[in-house]
Amino acid sequence: MLSFKQYLNEEVEGSLSIFDIDDTLFHSKSKVLVKKDGKTVKELEPAEYNVYKLESGETYDFSQFRSSKIFYDTARPIETVFKLAKRMIAQFGKYVNKKIIIVTARSDLDNKNLFLKTFQKYGFNTDKVHVYRAGNISKPGAEAKKQIIRDQIKVGKYNIVRMFDDDHNNLNKFLDLAKEFTGIKFEAFAITKQGQIQRYG
Repeated sequence: MLSFKQYLNEEVEGSLSIFDIDDTLFHSKSKVLVKKDGKTVKELEPAEYNVYKLESGETYDFSQFRSSKIFYDTARPIETVFKLAKRMIAQFGKYVNKKIIIVTARSDLDNKNLFLKTFQKYGFNTDKVHVYRAGNISKPGAEAKKQIIRDQIKVGKYNIVRMFDDDHNNLNKFLDLAKEFTGIKFEAFAITKQGQIQRYG
């Protein structure tokens, strides 16, 4: 993968960098509940949810992912990715043509300020990064993220767009955008369970 200096030096023009939250920037104890007949039958980690197929009569309950308190109390940074994001925010903030955003599968949380305090207590500057919530869009998660990223590309002037995410479905949809924006370089990075950053695709 590129060193941090290479991130800075190669970008003569504009860049857009996109970070996921769950299992990318943070590990937390938020789980997706699987309900059947009004009872919880399974509790899924984000990685498990990404590949889970609902059985007959089952529905998802995302209430834990809307709880800012659970996020604040249990979220811990994934150091490799978190440090990279913080350095990029600090350095790229000097340039109007370098933008960093967060695109999460979560919908609106119940306490925005407490949610942002989770980032702030670990030194993450939330004043410079907007959090886009794909869970507010009535589409499957990967498609919703793709829509947000497409909209962001359209309003910017970028020659490089990068995405950091643990879910390969999200990364595949992201790379599909290269067919629409042929003049832009797309780079995808997968975050492993061990917190390693690996070039993808």
